[in-house]
Amino acid sequence: MLTRITAAVEAARLDPQAGRDRLGELWNEAAGDPFHRCTIAHYLADLQDETEDELTWDLRALEAANAVTDEQVRQIDHSLQVESLLPSLHLNLADDYRRLGLPDEARHHLETASAHLGVLASDASSSNDTNASYGALIRGALDRVATALAEGSTARLETNPST
Repeated sequence: MLTRITAAVEAARLDPQAGRDRLGELWNEAAGDPFHRCTIAHYLADLQDETEDELTWDLRALEAANAVTDEQVRQIDHSLQVESLLPSLHLNLADDYRRLGLPDEARHHLETASAHLGVLASDASSSNDTNASYGALIRGALDRVATALAEGSTARLETNPST
């Protein structure tokens, strides 16, 4: 399933509508599989033209993540844990709410994302460059969204945290 999701995401780079369509098919196929539904919704959110639609898919991703167990995630990747999904999911929700002009909701999700950062590797503490880079990416995006929120900006960030 992850190979097919990755192929659909790659196809979306050339044709966003084709990617949305294929991910939508995979979403339906993955009914009852919260980990893959979380992944699909996370990517579908990034392909939306309207912030309201992005929010809908980001909420679906979080809902699916809340239904995943660590045991299910370890079947996909033995080093993963459910909590490692949460910083990115809450970051995206924070940015959605910020762009929709809902600062209280945005702050709530920024705080929640920050509370889960400890599960992500930091540059200094990780022997795995990929995990450290991912942790740095999420931390940097959190800072950019927090800055935009503090400035009262509702504009899409040039470096959208979702992409």
